[in-house]
Amino acid sequence: MAILAKVLIATTLILFSCSGPEQSEQEKIRRQNAKGEFIYRKASEKLYPTPIPKHYIREKYPWEANEQGTNIRITKEYFRCNGSSTNPLKLSKEPLYDCGGKQRHSLPLQNNKEFVYPILIDLLNYLQQTTGKKVIITCGYRCPTHNTYADDSTFNQTSKHMIGAEVDFYIQGLENSPETAVQLLMEFYKTTPPYKGKKEYEDFLLYEKSDTNVSTAPWYNKEIMIKLYKKTEGRDFDNTHPYPYISIQVRFDRDKNERVTYSWQKAFHGYMRY
Repeated sequence: MAILAKVLIATTLILFSCSGPEQSEQEKIRRQNAKGEFIYRKASEKLYPTPIPKHYIREKYPWEANEQGTNIRITKEYFRCNGSSTNPLKLSKEPLYDCGGKQRHSLPLQNNKEFVYPILIDLLNYLQQTTGKKVIITCGYRCPTHNTYADDSTFNQTSKHMIGAEVDFYIQGLENSPETAVQLLMEFYKTTPPYKGKKEYEDFLLYEKSDTNVSTAPWYNKEIMIKLYKKTEGRDFDNTHPYPYISIQVRFDRDKNERVTYSWQKAFHGYMRY
């Protein structure tokens, strides 16, 4: 064993002693054949010239494009049903369950598209634009299930909320001055084409019959009726706030040239269930 170990050590030394001079000789040849040169560049020289940046105005995001001053423009999306399957069972004449809300059904349909009467949207945006304040919609569209859940009174059974022809709201910052909103709504018809100059739209009359649920006589023209609910009136599931509020009902469809009336068919078969 000792002799074998000596032989291995000797062989290793011979191999290393041979590789050393060979590597040194190869390094000499590499250096002799290597060539180098200096790279010269002027201070102003640019290999890849960079163009001068141009100033672009950022495009508005979708939610910014709909702004009216500091307020977002109101669209039909703000009218979606306030119902929710998480609302508790309501004990009334009979047990009442709420609907699934916007996750379970659409807005009213017209020509296979979701629809809310455009005049309601125009009027609310006019109020935001003229006052510079936010309109708070407390109740827009109600499906029949939520309409009963919110208010199961006999008077409410034919509510135009169910056909997208009524809206309840107040103005933030003018909560206790609903008369201001009423005056502005009347001014809309006196200053806005195509209503301006047409007596049937400009002139508002008082509805003095007793078949309303408000103590203040409503105002109406050919197209809409305006109701003013005091702090103690019109309280239901959607209007639990402590403020007076305004309700606008559509009476006449100017595009179709026909009266807008509630019907069971429109209310119960006029929307899509998911």
